[in-house]
Amino acid sequence: MIPEFIEKLTQSVAGENDSQEWTIFTLSTCMWCKKCKTFLNDRGIKYRYIDVDKIDPSEKSKVLAYLRENYKPERISYPFVVCDDKFVVGYNPNKYEELITHGGN
Repeated sequence: MIPEFIEKLTQSVAGENDSQEWTIFTLSTCMWCKKCKTFLNDRGIKYRYIDVDKIDPSEKSKVLAYLRENYKPERISYPFVVCDDKFVVGYNPNKYEELITHGGN
């Protein structure tokens, strides 16, 4: 479950596939982040995103601290995808497919 302070920063994208909770942390200029959004859009997945480069620096540091504390990634890289309680660092459509297949109904 994403905390409220992050929830307030997100923008929602509608999709008929809403059986999972997807939140992606992206950079507005990142080609891989755009590909990630396209991947989710093409599959009709409902998701939220934050363009981390467009938020206030103090909010950005809170978001990064949250990601490090809760998911313990080796590194923070974009897109940073959170699906329910699992995460994927970087653009990896095969792992996204696994989350879709083994996650929701």
